[in-house]
Amino acid sequence: MNLDSSKNIIPVEQLSYEDALTQLEEIVAVLESGEHSLDEAVALFERGQALSQRCAILLDQAELKIKQLSGADLVDFSPE
Repeated sequence: MNLDSSKNIIPVEQLSYEDALTQLEEIVAVLESGEHSLDEAVALFERGQALSQRCAILLDQAELKIKQLSGADLVDFSPE
């Protein structure tokens, strides 16, 4: 994600899970660098929160679809 091209940022609601997760990872790296002003950091944090929520929604939708396709046969995974 290019922070300088904020006018071309795709709305969070239009991102795939993979794209949202990639952007979220990039934002975390940028915030950890501490090289931005407080205003920029807050804007990045807000975008990160929206991306995190988008990822959670898409994962919930995928889980629901899997449950619907699997019916009652879905069993919790427990690694041994």
